[in-house]
Amino acid sequence: MPEKTASKYLLNLEKHFAHDNPALQRSVKIFHELDQIEYDLGLIDIDDTTASKNSWSPIVSFIGGNSTAKARFINNYIGAQQTTSGIQASTHKFTVLLQSSQVSSATLPGTALDVDPRYPFYQMSKRIDQLQKGEGDRINSYLELKALNSDRLKGKLFIDSPNMGVLPASPINSMLVKHVIENSDLVLIFTDVFESGSPLLDDLTALINTHQDSNKFVYLIDEPIAAINPAKANDIILSWQRKLLAMDLHTGQFIIAPNHQNNINPQSTVDFSEIDQRMNNVTFDRTYRILSLLEKNIRDIEEVIIPEVKAGIALWKERVNLSSLVILFFIAMLAVFAEIETGILEVLIDPIIGPLALLGLLAIMIPTHILISKLHAKLIINKLNERQKELHLMENLAGLFEKNLTFTRMILPMYESVAWNKKIKARLLHLNDKTKDLVQSLNDIFGSSDEKTSSTQNEDSFTSYLDLSKFKD
Repeated sequence: MPEKTASKYLLNLEKHFAHDNPALQRSVKIFHELDQIEYDLGLIDIDDTTASKNSWSPIVSFIGGNSTAKARFINNYIGAQQTTSGIQASTHKFTVLLQSSQVSSATLPGTALDVDPRYPFYQMSKRIDQLQKGEGDRINSYLELKALNSDRLKGKLFIDSPNMGVLPASPINSMLVKHVIENSDLVLIFTDVFESGSPLLDDLTALINTHQDSNKFVYLIDEPIAAINPAKANDIILSWQRKLLAMDLHTGQFIIAPNHQNNINPQSTVDFSEIDQRMNNVTFDRTYRILSLLEKNIRDIEEVIIPEVKAGIALWKERVNLSSLVILFFIAMLAVFAEIETGILEVLIDPIIGPLALLGLLAIMIPTHILISKLHAKLIINKLNERQKELHLMENLAGLFEKNLTFTRMILPMYESVAWNKKIKARLLHLNDKTKDLVQSLNDIFGSSDEKTSSTQNEDSFTSYLDLSKFKD
C-alpha cells in the first residue's frame, strides 16, 4: 500500500501544539500512524484522519433548568459588556461560544459547526438525519455558533445547552444532550435542572450517573440567601448533596453560583475564583481526553470494526454457499431424472466422458459461484453501510469488506479479512503502547514537579505548587 500523507487537519494540529502541549503534539504523530493502518485496511480515504472524530479544543458545557440562573451566570462570567448581545435564557438551540477578536458579537448558523471538524458538532446533521429522516437539513434549528470577545473564552469552547425545562423530549434532543456531556471536559450543572420537571431529566440523570466518576461535573447552586448570609452556604451545599445522593449522584463539586444579582453590593466584583480554578485545569483534562480517545480508536479496530466486517464475511459466505448448493441440488435432480429417462449414469462413469463432464460442471459452477458471490456482496455492502451509520463510525466497513472480493477468496472458504494479519495487529499493539507511554509521561509531569518542588523547598523553604500554565493553548 502507498504511504498516506498527513492530512491538513493533522498538520495544523501539530503546528498548533508545537510549543504549548508536547503530549498532544506527539499524539498527532500516533494518530497519523493509526491513519496509515486504517488506510491500508481500506477504512479511510487518503485525505481522511481519525483525529477529526472529536474536537481538540477544551470544552466546557452548561446545563440548566427553568430559571435564568444559567444565562445570568454565563453573561456575568464572560463579561458584563456581553449581556445585551449575549446569552438568552429561553433559547432552544445548543450554542457553541467561541472567542472572537471582534468587538461586536456574531451569531453563525448550525451549518458552521456541522462542516468544521474543529468543533464538537462536526457532521451532526448526519446523525440527526439518521434519527429522523430529513431533519438533518434543519441543523440550524438545533445548533448555532456565537463568537464573543471575552478573555475567558480564549483557548476554550463553551457549549450553552437549552434550558431543560423548555427543551422538548425527542430522540434528537436526547442524543444532543448525551453528545455534549460525553465530549465535554467540564460540565457545569445548575441545580435548578433537578427541579425543572423536564421529561429529559431521567436521561440526564442516567448520563451523569454513567460519567460521574470522570470528575467532570460541577454543580452550581443559584441561591441568593448564601450571598446575604455566607454562613448558610455549607448548609445549602449539604442539602443539595443529600438530594443528589438520593438520585444516586454521589460525586462532583458543589459551588454557590456567583453573579451580580445575588451580590449585596452591585458595584462589587463577583468572585469567580472557584470557577476559574476548575477552568484552568480544562486544557489539562482535554489532553487526557484526547489520549483516551486515541487509545479507544486503536482498540475499536480490533473490538468493533474487525468483528463487524468478519460477521459480514461470514454472512456473505453462508449465503453464497447456500445459493451454490441450491444450484448443485437442482443440477443433481436433473441428473436423477435423466438417469430415470435415459440411463445417462452409465455414460458419466465412462473414464473419458466422466472427467470431461466433471470439468464441464466446474466450468459452469465456478463462474456461477463468482457471480453469486458478487451479487450477495452488494447486499452485504449495503448492510455494512447501515451498521456504519448505526455505530456512528467514520471508518468505511464496506471498504475493508471489498478487499475480500478476489477470485481466490470467493472460491476458497476463507473467513478472515484479507488485510487483517499479524503485522497489522503488531502495529496496533505498538501504537497502543505508545499511547500508554504518553499518558505515563503526562502523569510523570506531576511527579517530577513534586520532586523538584520538594528539593527546592528543602533548600529555600518555598511553598510547593503545580503550574498548569504550560498546558494552556
